[in-house]
Amino acid sequence: MKINILTLFPEMFEPIIGGSILGRAKKKGILDVNLINIRDFSQDKHKKADDYPFGGGAGMVMLADPVFRAMEVIAAKGKKALYMSPRGRIIDHDRIKKLSEEEEIIILCGHYEGIDERIIEYWNMEEVSIGDYVLTGGELPAMVLIDSVARLIPDVLAGEESAQEESIYSGLLEYPQYTKPREYRGLMVPEVLFNGNHKLIALWKFEKSLELTKERRPDLFEKYLREHGDLSKEELKILKKVESTVEKV
Repeated sequence: MKINILTLFPEMFEPIIGGSILGRAKKKGILDVNLINIRDFSQDKHKKADDYPFGGGAGMVMLADPVFRAMEVIAAKGKKALYMSPRGRIIDHDRIKKLSEEEEIIILCGHYEGIDERIIEYWNMEEVSIGDYVLTGGELPAMVLIDSVARLIPDVLAGEESAQEESIYSGLLEYPQYTKPREYRGLMVPEVLFNGNHKLIALWKFEKSLELTKERRPDLFEKYLREHGDLSKEELKILKKVESTVEKV
């Protein structure tokens, strides 16, 4: 997949795309990240990329011209273009999965008080958000989006990491994880994880995922109740048990 990032601060992305999982994917040729500095396309001698908004208002607005020129250089017309915006639809797993299937995407990182609306209209940009809060720019949200999309691209994750991903029950929060030592400062790892019975271990993980999801994300828990697939008799029994549990006040 090729990811084109239009930003005023390309240096912010270097540590992210140069190391860890994304760095490995880039070296393998699975991921191609193209950083584009919007200021390079400014016609102004001072590389100005913003101006005061028509009609008044606080702050500055990103100019259309530098962004248009940058988009034209990467032949953006007709390609999937995203604008990181607090007024956009909050991104979720289903949307991320669809984006991971694209061959090429474009991400515009806004700054100041926003961007000229004509950029969004002309380039048919989809506005996306990572949450109901405002940051100083679109770079950090773009990093979140890139990381979440990249890890769903085939062969980006190593075998061990892929196995961990597959072990999570779809639609539920992840169960608790433990590692050595077995006892630490009087805190013990649950005994079930040492009995060697893989079926019981899987059921324990399922139950803990259900409990955590019900406690922390009741919206996901209700969705799981409506949409879960085929479950074994043991899993159905656990599901009914967790569903009927009265939460402590």
